[in-house]
Amino acid sequence: MKYKSYTLSNYSTIPQINKLSKESKRNIETVSSVLPFKVNNYVIDELIDWDSYENDPIFNLTFPQKEMLLPHHFDEIAAALEQSTDKKYQKEVSNKIRLQLNPSPAGQKEHNIPVIDKVKLYGVQHKYRETALFFPSAGQTCHSYCTYCFRWAQFVGMETLKFAMKETELMVKYLEKHQEVTDLLFTGGDPMTMSYKVFKKYIVPFISGHNKTNIQTIRIGTKVLSYWPYKFLTDNDAEDFLRLFETITSKGINLAFMAHFTHSIELKTEAVKRSIQKLRNTGVQIRTQSPVVKHINDNPEVWSEMWREQVNLNCIPYYMFIARNTGAQHFFAVPLFKAWEIFRKAYQNVSGVCRTVRGPSMSCTPGKVQILGVSEINQEKVFVLRFIQGRNPDWVASPFFAKYDEDAIWMNTLKPAFEKKFFFEKEEFKYFRENYYDSERVSFE
Repeated sequence: MKYKSYTLSNYSTIPQINKLSKESKRNIETVSSVLPFKVNNYVIDELIDWDSYENDPIFNLTFPQKEMLLPHHFDEIAAALEQSTDKKYQKEVSNKIRLQLNPSPAGQKEHNIPVIDKVKLYGVQHKYRETALFFPSAGQTCHSYCTYCFRWAQFVGMETLKFAMKETELMVKYLEKHQEVTDLLFTGGDPMTMSYKVFKKYIVPFISGHNKTNIQTIRIGTKVLSYWPYKFLTDNDAEDFLRLFETITSKGINLAFMAHFTHSIELKTEAVKRSIQKLRNTGVQIRTQSPVVKHINDNPEVWSEMWREQVNLNCIPYYMFIARNTGAQHFFAVPLFKAWEIFRKAYQNVSGVCRTVRGPSMSCTPGKVQILGVSEINQEKVFVLRFIQGRNPDWVASPFFAKYDEDAIWMNTLKPAFEKKFFFEKEEFKYFRENYYDSERVSFE
């Protein structure tokens, strides 16, 4: 299959788009003026059921919906598009709305950017002691954009919101200094949008025998298996990628694809099955993750089917996330208690080999917080929580409690039970401020 992508500028040439009403097309155009839209021919031709597109999970996953913008935001950008042809003015209105959508959630820009030799590494995030994230500048796009994406701000052309780094030299130097970092995560966007020649230039410095880092695992955060499995089947550099991956794993480095699968439909094509097999043959480990999101997969049967199918394809279920507090969260959010119920029911209906999955988990400012369940203590109904990862490693695996709230959708909507503050609040950034960040930049009071 030859790759073809569609954005707002050419989406009207999609053959199946004629099935949409005029109102639906107008809504796509309006929302796409604020939130990013991109889809490719594989998604359109092999994943979406166009005969019932309105309720199709992959259509809702890739095509913007009117309700993704709050009513006043939708009306504001719609008026700007209708009343003026001035592109600069339209962009100003769009950017104004974008800045109100929490474009950099969980303190990413304020608290995750480390420093080496007094230089801020804007293409790096270091939130957890053992893991550093690297944003190669050439990989800051995706084969298709997920409508719930928490990194939507990377794709809307606002340079001040981007994480990106062109050179690896400073990153290698940082890792040489910080031997506690064992895992390097290539992320984006999607690093698997890069060509082989470009990707190789980024990754070779981290695997060359003479470097002095302590990197033992290289992770690649990607949705390529869902959105373009032909990357490893028919693309011109498919075999080059597979040989490179085999070289990496032969050096004793654990190479892991952190594969985003949002619905079991994405696992059913022959292309994705063959692509997974080719990757597994090189020694690549494939771990799977996704948020639980309304309108797409807020159903335990979807999750249990997805986990079973992943295991049958030799993938490892890894995370169920909660949709982050950014972008269209109001549209996709599932209440925390319901997310836990979905997880629990799905978990009950799979065998032990599927139960490697963890969740539901919130990647919030202090760390990855897992909802362990709902309980009653001293006649008070509470959420039981724990850190899977934390800014301070001492927080990990320590249970704590929040007041039960059926309307809660994120950590910042929870209140502590039995105390005035959560135990971590007073020292939230202390550990990393003292070890990794420029102390003059970070305020955690």
